[in-house]
Amino acid sequence: MDGFDLLVINGLVVTASDTANYDIAIKDGKIALLAPPGVLGKESAKRVIDAEGGYVMPGGVDTHVHLEEPALFGGKGRSSDTFETGTRSSVCGGTTTIVAFAPQAKTIPSLLAVLEDTHARAKDNCYTDYSFHMLVGHPGEQALSEFPRLRELGISSLKIYMTYEALQLRDDQILDILLASRREGITTMIHAENGDVLNWMTRKLEERGLYAPKYHATSRPQIVETEATNRAIALAELMDAPILVVHVSSPSAAAHLRTAQTRGLPVYAETCPQYLFLTRADLDRPDFEGAKCVCSPPPRESAADHDAIWLGLANGTFTVLSSDHCPFMYEDREQGKKSILSDAFPEGRFSGIPNGCPGIETRLALTLSANRLPLQKFVEVTSTNAARLYGLYPTKGTILPGVSDADLTIWYPPGRLGSFKLTNSMLHHNVDYTPFEGVELNQWPRWTILRGQVVWDRDGGGLVGKKGYGQFVRRGKSTLPGPRKSGDWDVSVF
Repeated sequence: MDGFDLLVINGLVVTASDTANYDIAIKDGKIALLAPPGVLGKESAKRVIDAEGGYVMPGGVDTHVHLEEPALFGGKGRSSDTFETGTRSSVCGGTTTIVAFAPQAKTIPSLLAVLEDTHARAKDNCYTDYSFHMLVGHPGEQALSEFPRLRELGISSLKIYMTYEALQLRDDQILDILLASRREGITTMIHAENGDVLNWMTRKLEERGLYAPKYHATSRPQIVETEATNRAIALAELMDAPILVVHVSSPSAAAHLRTAQTRGLPVYAETCPQYLFLTRADLDRPDFEGAKCVCSPPPRESAADHDAIWLGLANGTFTVLSSDHCPFMYEDREQGKKSILSDAFPEGRFSGIPNGCPGIETRLALTLSANRLPLQKFVEVTSTNAARLYGLYPTKGTILPGVSDADLTIWYPPGRLGSFKLTNSMLHHNVDYTPFEGVELNQWPRWTILRGQVVWDRDGGGLVGKKGYGQFVRRGKSTLPGPRKSGDWDVSVF
């Protein structure tokens, strides 16, 4: 076979299942061939990339990304990244596929209308391939009846909240969603924090005049996350429905998830870099700087908590490592982090700080540079498992000839870059800070390839991809284990 479009040679190819030296041939946007080094002549391809011994991995798959969302949480904060700027940042950090959210407010009865609006914002604006999770805020009769049509349109996941007044669902509403999702083969993502308890904690703090950013963590102790996680597991077990608990920060919540998994329940978990690199001390940075690290759940207490989350990644408790990229400008006093500052609240008010951190571009480099995971496990949690869980595999998340899209992240040979500090000036998002400023790195993607096209060439022009090259990807069912029993759910068996 000859006439390849691109040849990647001299790389250490790393997938979730294998590590070996291969040359990779690409044709028509697909992985065409894996061959022993040197077998494929350079003249067989229009372009050759020499990885020089660097790691060659499937492109990153980030399945927790907030872009261009309306203000849903009662405050003035609004996402600073559009689909254009967010996906631009994504490819520069080695991620080739994202799944963002199509958010349904409680005032909107139809999920299909929300999906159509979100498609309009993303179409012709993306540098990466993309899909959507439905974010369900109003699970009424119309929304639930639309689940079969969502599946026909290539949407196989949704997200619900156990907190935030504008989105919080009661347990009976969650059961309605789990029942409908189970019937249609939809994976339900759950933000597990007890909203009633954290609202009560917030009132008690504010009664004492405690408003600074650091009290965001105080209002959300680990038990708030742990109780909600345990309740989410119980509801999922009752319904025999697969769930993914998102952005887990608490070791005690992770322990409940691990127990559920060892019992054979289809319960999956996600964590994020902020729970590996930040602590609650970062929320107490001077001069309101702590607001940069306000996210929910909050970063936890210490390096011991980090160690527990790293362990959960290594032992499989966490299925995926996503960014939860939720970007707000820091200096923006209208829609950013500083929008909460006023004469009445000169140090801010933690309950009104726009809630979330940017991280779509830094996720992979931070995690690989930490050298805490075996290479195959790194690929598993940053790419392959996300593709499996959300119906993208094996088109995405692996390197299978004739099957997989030619999505690759090519790193530098180990040791080539030395040690350097992360700065926001390096990044390509539309955010004026990174919460990881100053973290020591030793890797960064050298090339990012999407469907056979080089879209990031760090040493040869940087961002070389084009807006609009990214395509919507229709997704199927999860290929990870689902309900333990076949057939429809039957209330009479209890």
